[in-house]
Amino acid sequence: MAARREQTESMVAESNSTPLPAGAQTAPGDHPTGVAALVRLALVVVDRAGRIAQWSRAAEELFGHRAEAATDRPASGLLPALESRVLGRCAVRRRCDAFDTLAGLTATGRPWAGRLTVTDREDHQRDVLWWAYPLPGPSGGLLALAADARPLRTTGPRLALGERLLPFAAAPAARGGFHGLTAALTPPAAELPEPLARLLPAAHRAPLRAAAALGGLPALRLDATTVLPVLPSDAQAGTAHVAAGLGRRYPTPQQRAARLGPPPQADQSAPGRRPPGPLPAPREPAPQEPVPHGPAQRDPAQPDPRPGSAPGSPAAVVGGPLGAPPAQPPAPGREAPQRTGGGAAIEQQAAVESSAHGVPPRRPDQAPPGTVPAPAGAEGPPNGRLGPFLTNGQAGEQLALLNEVGGKVGTTLDLGFTAHELCQVLVPRVADFACVDLVDGLISDSELPVSRPDDDTMLRRVALVFNQTGGAWDHVLSEGSLVSMPRRTPPGLALQLNQPVLVPVVSADVAVDYAIALGGAKLAPVVSGRSMLVVPLSARGTVLGILKLLRLPDRAPFDESDAATLKELAVRAALSLDNARLHRAEARVATTLQRSMIPTRPPQIPGVQIAHRYLPGDPKAEVGGDWFDAIQLPGSRVALVVGDVMGHGIHSAAAMGRFRTAMQTLAALDLPPGQLLRHLDNLAQKLGDDHLATCLYAVYDPINRTCELASAGHVPPVLVHPDGTGELLEIPAGAPIGVGGVPFVAKTIDVSDGSMLVLCTDGLVEVRGGDIGTGLAALCGNLIDPQQSPEQACDEVLRRLHSDDRKDDVALLVARFDGVAPSEVATWDLTVDQREVRRARSLVREQLAAWHLEALSDTTELLVSELVTNAVRVARDRVQLQLIRVDKLLVEVSDDNHNLPSLEPAEQLGETGRGLTLVTKLAEHWGTARKAVGKVVWFELPLPHA
Repeated sequence: MAARREQTESMVAESNSTPLPAGAQTAPGDHPTGVAALVRLALVVVDRAGRIAQWSRAAEELFGHRAEAATDRPASGLLPALESRVLGRCAVRRRCDAFDTLAGLTATGRPWAGRLTVTDREDHQRDVLWWAYPLPGPSGGLLALAADARPLRTTGPRLALGERLLPFAAAPAARGGFHGLTAALTPPAAELPEPLARLLPAAHRAPLRAAAALGGLPALRLDATTVLPVLPSDAQAGTAHVAAGLGRRYPTPQQRAARLGPPPQADQSAPGRRPPGPLPAPREPAPQEPVPHGPAQRDPAQPDPRPGSAPGSPAAVVGGPLGAPPAQPPAPGREAPQRTGGGAAIEQQAAVESSAHGVPPRRPDQAPPGTVPAPAGAEGPPNGRLGPFLTNGQAGEQLALLNEVGGKVGTTLDLGFTAHELCQVLVPRVADFACVDLVDGLISDSELPVSRPDDDTMLRRVALVFNQTGGAWDHVLSEGSLVSMPRRTPPGLALQLNQPVLVPVVSADVAVDYAIALGGAKLAPVVSGRSMLVVPLSARGTVLGILKLLRLPDRAPFDESDAATLKELAVRAALSLDNARLHRAEARVATTLQRSMIPTRPPQIPGVQIAHRYLPGDPKAEVGGDWFDAIQLPGSRVALVVGDVMGHGIHSAAAMGRFRTAMQTLAALDLPPGQLLRHLDNLAQKLGDDHLATCLYAVYDPINRTCELASAGHVPPVLVHPDGTGELLEIPAGAPIGVGGVPFVAKTIDVSDGSMLVLCTDGLVEVRGGDIGTGLAALCGNLIDPQQSPEQACDEVLRRLHSDDRKDDVALLVARFDGVAPSEVATWDLTVDQREVRRARSLVREQLAAWHLEALSDTTELLVSELVTNAVRVARDRVQLQLIRVDKLLVEVSDDNHNLPSLEPAEQLGETGRGLTLVTKLAEHWGTARKAVGKVVWFELPLPHA
């Protein structure tokens, strides 16, 4: 690392990773005066309501979700995250949500930079570097920049020195030495660099500039002393164009021969390579309509019977007649004729004609295929009478290749790994470059597309393999990139016609069209002159994508025999890819179902801090039969739930989902804990005898500072008092849910501010071969410091009590009771009289003035007047009005009538029916809930900014 830093310092005397001298000014848009790291940055903007407002193309490539699917949907739940923590000798994985976590890290108003592992759309874990900025102003929200950490830590970032690009590789020994690279922030900056400003929408440049002035711009920390500012790079229009513009050339055949040594003898040629020899003589293509399915040629004047075909529409690309005799070698001192590969509009005849056996017929004037020698190192003929036939000649080599594909491709049900296996079999045996591009919508959606691929179909590169000794491939799009290939390009033609497309030599005009599809015409020089073969990957009647193969100019170009063999190979590989796709679709359904059963972020409830952990007993499963919940109730109360369904596997998880849904529904009725468990037990008996579960239900009242608990055969909770002593609460145990006929008795206790309640399942405290009391005794010991946060308490409990050899699920919930100060609560009992409406307005006005919330007085009085009017009309005996000031203003109006009001459209000229409409329009949130006696209607208003 020191050597790498010294080289960086030798390239530039002054890095702009250090603050500018006092008085120095930098104009907006100036290029960096030192070194900057070029990084492919994904941009995500979350608005104040928690919805995705911006999702860049780089975010599509990094996370897999398309912009049209991500935009305007809730950010929470889109990117599951995994926070790894090492606690003692065991590693604890904490499931969370990426954007919820970023929002919490930036809640103080300062930006944050760091690493957070997320799960993308394909259920793959990605190590991501994040730069999160809270957006100031009334719009609010979050602006996040993200980058894939894997390529940065593998090969290092690209460096920009002014307008130049430099590869960050000090020496071969330094390769792979970037494992310590992480995200950082520069010192506060007053201006945004022009490349970074262009990345952002115009509406968010000013907020980011304000955040950068407070916390700094994105940067990469290479080591303890080297911090480089980050500038965005475009994988298609940036790095690729520069790679072409710098004039990178592939090595000549002489250079490659000198580097690789003398060529092997004829009997030891590399398998899959045809012997070097004269190339077919170039010939101008005949102006005929392409025929992709047969060798017959039509008169151009005849109409094309194929639907959607037009004169000049390409079907395949060749460089000349397939059966043309070899050209004579040039005389000494004369240059060889240049190979050409097609006309200006790619209007050539089909390169591969289908036959009954999948092998194109050979014309009389076509030379027979050459004999491919046996693989290097083969000693003697194989045993058996068919040995010479299977090993000598092109047919034997094709059979060996197909056999190898059958044995090495499809060994797993992982889609990306299967695509990599296919490319690795072909490189360098058949080609110098191989990539698999799959239809993005097909691998992400559960349903098959109804239409065939077209020019707007997006392809995602899932696998890429190339010959390391075959030249520079910096211009190639990386894995995960999105690209669309129009019909005028060979890949687009193969995709839309579902036929192989052969380009023996990519000519200049074909190279331009192909380069434009890749990102720009500047790429034409680096794709021209190669031999290309594109084979569709189709299975079960659906085109999955394409397999693209390239050979460098020093190898014999592809011919129709190669195309026929690789077509058969692609059919077999496509079946393996489709099997992996189907398996992933089924796994995604199961994973989505499991993730929806467990909350990822504890709710923010006034007067209580909550943290939770869940560790499945099976490392391969997302969730088992344990669950937990924190449900907000009227009056700032909170219901805490922990349960454990007996058994393991998917059946226990499904039963757990039913119990959790039923628990949330019953909690919304605000039933006492004992009655709630009784209703849950009745429901379990209706579901079947095999649904048994233990459960603990507690309701904490932060105003009265009480906690009411009821248990259904569950592990008793532990109350940690403010002085640090732990108490095992003695609650009537009851019987598990589903047994029936056993009463559930609740117990109410007083709790002090600063106390912690620990709820868990038996997987945490039950030790194999021991008594559960041992684990409970340890939990009651001085295990939790009351001064710790609930998050720290969860980590400490798992570090001390959990071990990797336990096979049972673990659910842990820790709640810290802080209470709501009496000065922040105002409660009034009103009589059932219409004159109380005026009194309610007066009480609200006086209380808000005492809290210095006069700015909310008019809105609050109006809404309270409507709700109290409705309550007085239907109440029989009492009406209650309550105001609570916490991080928001919470207003509740209760009465003893259990019928919930409903929002209905009011008559145009009617005088009633607009109360709830006003509440809907003016309140930030509102709702209704039943209580043990009567109901409550509540609404929330945000506090004015100081």
